[in-house]
Amino acid sequence: MTPDSSERASETAPQKPVVVLTGPTASGKSSLALRMAKRFDGEVINADSMQVFRFMDIGTAKPSLEDRAVVPHHLFDVASPDDEYSAGRYAIEARAAAERIHASGKLVLLVGGTGLYIRAFLEGLIETGGADVELRERLEKEHATAVEAGVPLKLFRRLEELDPRAATKIHPNDLRRTIRALEIVDRCGREASTVRSEHGFQSSPFESLHLVLDPGREIVNERINRRCDEMMERGLLQEVRRLRELGYGPGLRPMQAIGYRHINPVADGSDTLANAVEQMKTDTRRFARRQRTWLRKVEGAQWCDPGEAGSIEQQVEDFMRSGEGA
Repeated sequence: MTPDSSERASETAPQKPVVVLTGPTASGKSSLALRMAKRFDGEVINADSMQVFRFMDIGTAKPSLEDRAVVPHHLFDVASPDDEYSAGRYAIEARAAAERIHASGKLVLLVGGTGLYIRAFLEGLIETGGADVELRERLEKEHATAVEAGVPLKLFRRLEELDPRAATKIHPNDLRRTIRALEIVDRCGREASTVRSEHGFQSSPFESLHLVLDPGREIVNERINRRCDEMMERGLLQEVRRLRELGYGPGLRPMQAIGYRHINPVADGSDTLANAVEQMKTDTRRFARRQRTWLRKVEGAQWCDPGEAGSIEQQVEDFMRSGEGA
């Protein structure tokens, strides 16, 4: 089949059902996903950018091995912490997993809090010819030099000049997104905002029920505080030390994630455990707020209290029935 005929086939093929369970961290996604998978004969595809990494179990709050044995779970432990795991790679692997699940007649449950991964799975990504490693490294080195020179926002100021619309949507300290926008400008010869606008993020082969789980800010904050304490009790410090022994240093991107970046200094002896855990709780609560901000912009998302599992089951059942009648 030629690329053109393949594209035409995908355009006319019926959309496959996917139930998305997302929400801020500690909102109860994994436990509800297990219940929904058992109730509707489904399988779980991970949509958490940290849970793809091996050896990083406690700090990423992965579902337990026991839970993963109850129903099939996909895209957990598929990369090493020093791998460059991108949203593009995720979309390819997650869609392949979904195709296998659909082929077996089961329901796909896309579960996690990484909005970009969910969007990449459902709607596709901008084609820019792949990552330009040399360009990225050059921009990262330029940033490091600028920081030493006392101008840490040099790349962001450049983005403001080249693509003011893109810059308004990026925090000045978000180096990763700043570099990505500059990469698009360099590779496509046009503003990143224009390229993204033309793409439209609308090429979806899926019909999705997008459920945002949120029991409320106070409850989530309480769960976050409790979860951080439980992570320490389960051995997060030991997990970080093991990662270091395996050669995964604190400069790796996954080791800069919440939890790991807080405990690394403790492993080095440059911070106290009490101080690190307190900061970890604060930063996790802030992260949950940012997740809510992202999710409020998701068109068609339905916000649910995960404590009302019966109501959520009814929503999923209605969604499945509507698909059968299409």
